[in-house]
Amino acid sequence: MSEDREDFAHLREEIERLDDEILTLLARRMAAVDLVAEAKLERAIPFRDQPREDLVLQRVRQAAVEHGLDAHRIERLYRDIMDMSVARQQAYLSARDTVPLRIGYQGVEGAYSHLAAQRRYAQRPGGAHLTGFKTFHEVFAAVGDGRIDVALLPIENTTAGSINETYDLLAESGLTITSEVVSRIEHCLLGLPGASLEELRVVISHPQALRQSARFLRDLAGVETREEYDTAGSARKVREQGDPTWAAIASESAARLHGLEILARGIETQSGNFTRFVEVAREAVPCPHDAACKTSLLLVLSQSTPGALAALLQEFARRGLNLTKLESRPLPESPWRYRFYLDVQGHQDTAPMRDVIAAIAPYVEMVNVLGTYPEADRKA
Repeated sequence: MSEDREDFAHLREEIERLDDEILTLLARRMAAVDLVAEAKLERAIPFRDQPREDLVLQRVRQAAVEHGLDAHRIERLYRDIMDMSVARQQAYLSARDTVPLRIGYQGVEGAYSHLAAQRRYAQRPGGAHLTGFKTFHEVFAAVGDGRIDVALLPIENTTAGSINETYDLLAESGLTITSEVVSRIEHCLLGLPGASLEELRVVISHPQALRQSARFLRDLAGVETREEYDTAGSARKVREQGDPTWAAIASESAARLHGLEILARGIETQSGNFTRFVEVAREAVPCPHDAACKTSLLLVLSQSTPGALAALLQEFARRGLNLTKLESRPLPESPWRYRFYLDVQGHQDTAPMRDVIAAIAPYVEMVNVLGTYPEADRKA
């Protein structure tokens, strides 16, 4: 019996030694990935090379069969390794001192998204190159085709609620959430020098800014509100109009940029007016396991399971997973059906999160992880 135990112990030691060798080889592979990332940056080659990945998987499947291994499981393992490699390349780019990160936002200089991006990336080693786009769709498209590296986009506001277009584009674009930022928003009413509140007849701004300032606007007798695509763009339009009866809701920074006067400050309905922005990219960036992380999920409920949503939420509760957000949006071309967005405190690679994704399978037609990222300070 003692000899059997010794033999068993030796086998365990041999497996542990082999595991160490595997990890050593993975570390060497990741070091080589850094060199590949450098070469790709020099040649402006996208980090994701699907034809090359397909060739690697084909070779791996053949080698697995030759070694008497399960080809399907080995392919799945190598898909994970390649995802690790791409994430490593993305992290390499973000940490590199000499390459400016190309960042997109919706709006023009002085817009709240622009100001949030300036605060978010101001201290980044190597700098940051900011580019404004007219629409949310254009920003997502620019990330998708590689013209920019990441985009910072508003997704919800404490006064006006969710920014539905951002949610819809997250579902349709295939991009990944890599971080979040919470920014305090102070709205100002901007007019031409010498203008007064009494003579105003038109106030223009982004629909979200108008909704967030609804109480103030109700008290302006005889004033018409008109929607524009951007807050700072509205300020520019007021300056170009040259009409003292026009005003815009925008930031103090927009007033300085466009030579306007602040007719009223802090006009948002709630004094604690915050907007949550998400950073999106083509590839995930590793989130430290010891950080306070959040995971965003997208799912569509099964039509054949009564009470699917209630049962699904119970699976999260059983595992002590806290939901910080539950949002529903209409499912395109499927009247009266919805897709759901869930923000859950926790890392997607932890056991509770892996277990819950498996446990909710009977209640959903599909579930996608939109990203795991560090949770923002809500007091920002």
